Amino acid sequence: MIPSFTISKKSQHYLALEEQYGAHNYHPLPVVLDRGEGVYLWDVDGKRYYDFLSGYSAVNQGHCHPRIIATLIEQAQKLTLTSRAFYNDLLGEYAKYITDYFGYDKVLPMNTGVEAVETALKLCRHWAYLIKGIPENKAKIIVCANNFHGRTLNVISFSTDPTARNDFGPFMPGYEVIPFNNLSALEQALQDKNVAGFLVEPIQGEAGVVVPEEGYLAKAKQYCQDANVLFIADEIQTGLARTGKMLACDHESVRPDILILGKALSGGTLPISAVLADDEIMLTIKPGEHGSTYGGNPLACKVAITSLQVLKDENMAEHAAEMGILLRLGLQDLHSPYITTVRGKGLLNAIIIQHKNPEAAWDLCLALKENGLLAKPTHGDKIRFAPPLPITSGQVADCVEIIKRSLEQAFS
Repeated sequence: MIPSFTISKKSQHYLALEEQYGAHNYHPLPVVLDRGEGVYLWDVDGKRYYDFLSGYSAVNQGHCHPRIIATLIEQAQKLTLTSRAFYNDLLGEYAKYITDYFGYDKVLPMNTGVEAVETALKLCRHWAYLIKGIPENKAKIIVCANNFHGRTLNVISFSTDPTARNDFGPFMPGYEVIPFNNLSALEQALQDKNVAGFLVEPIQGEAGVVVPEEGYLAKAKQYCQDANVLFIADEIQTGLARTGKMLACDHESVRPDILILGKALSGGTLPISAVLADDEIMLTIKPGEHGSTYGGNPLACKVAITSLQVLKDENMAEHAAEMGILLRLGLQDLHSPYITTVRGKGLLNAIIIQHKNPEAAWDLCLALKENGLLAKPTHGDKIRFAPPLPITSGQVADCVEIIKRSLEQAFS
């Protein structure tokens, strides 16, 4: 049984406001948060929780990291936005920093993750026509089933999730969907000379942290290279130290032709995303062909530099690898009959719940909330466990105990 609980009047006030005045496009857990620090969140009644979602991996560095917040405040008091109609003193510095950091010639700065995905797709098509020589309006981009790259009309055009697609058509043409983690399907799709790119998540996050077989990414990159097709890695959720490497592609020493970043690029403070590529690809875009009022704004540039520097200075990738092993071993050692699978890399992990109740994963998340840990189901029976990267071994052990207790309470 789920522990009985009541929602305080203060929380009910905020829930009612959102219900009445906000669009109903999310189904949040019934908790109202007003403070965060490190791996913790507090609700409006002062109760503390472990955060096991990390803003869908936007808060890798921990909530309100003091160095990131200090940079944010300092720059916000000086200059926040100029638009790209003029130069500012930070975009060039940021461009040099991030291209050196990841080893690319150029960066195109954007804001939200899906904007960066759209930018990468435009770049790929532009390259296809101007460099590869694909006939006009014939370029095709290969994507994977069960992908999640955002929710714009173009991106849901190649989604396989009915919830994302139903009643939103007509859809954008030019995409071919193949199974994830299937090299033979990719090899077959690449036979089409009009294929321009292959867009892939190195680990499928929203699908439930689906990790491909070892060697999949390296072979996929080689297949694309042999076919003169761009390998486009969406590292918005998997990148920036989350999986135990700076990029998930680094596990197989794969260098994407186009790299997409977002989320933790700001340490969870404001929307910042980026697309990185070399000159042959990036310089196909000319003035007026793509842009964003807020993309590359001084505040974002300064914050992103600090956010990236914190990841290196605090060895967050290495720490995530170590803590991820502890977390997965701890979950496996529970030997719960209700957990059929524990999977992940670094601190991007998931469990699959087996129970006759179709709402079992949701019920477990409610029990976890009552016991001081916040997580959210995805696709019904899966729950992501992705805490901020500074989590300690003692905190991991404490969280495993909370999960154990919650399993017993939810399914007893």
